[in-house]
Amino acid sequence: MTKERIILGIDPGTTIMGFGLIKVVGKSMSFLQMNELDLKKYDDHYLKLKLIFERTIELIDTHHPDEIAIEAPFFGKNVQSMLKLGRAQGVAMAAGLSREIPITEYSPKKIKMAITGSGNASKEQVAKMLQSALGLKTLPKNLDATDGLAAAVCHHYNEGRVEIGKNYTGWDAFVKQNESRVKK
Repeated sequence: MTKERIILGIDPGTTIMGFGLIKVVGKSMSFLQMNELDLKKYDDHYLKLKLIFERTIELIDTHHPDEIAIEAPFFGKNVQSMLKLGRAQGVAMAAGLSREIPITEYSPKKIKMAITGSGNASKEQVAKMLQSALGLKTLPKNLDATDGLAAAVCHHYNEGRVEIGKNYTGWDAFVKQNESRVKK
């Protein structure tokens, strides 16, 4: 019997969180959903984090993903932006960990490389490749949703490869792999 898996991909953000879901049966993947959580209208950063957590839990409880692939924050010059992005990613990860779903992080370059063959591809190039690979009729106006979908597809393409990213199977695994961050 062929194993079926659902992969949730997340592109975390405090302005827009993009997400996509694919179903994998054997080596074949099919598109389930992609969308975004628009947080632009909220000024309170903590409210945004709460909404990211709640939406991620809702996606998990609705679609029952077997795995989560999340885009890791890229290093920018603005420290405050990095901090906010890291918090958004952490909240999404906490939602998955609270449901004991394995999580794997991928760098933006790794995701682009998996989808297009180039780590320097544009968001538009990634979106067009996904449209072709998954037979999507239209693309969303904002490409954060396709970025979330790209994380899920990247995870499928990298299945079984060694060192595909940081992988957490639960709180214990997260703490063990991040001992330097634990306050003693």
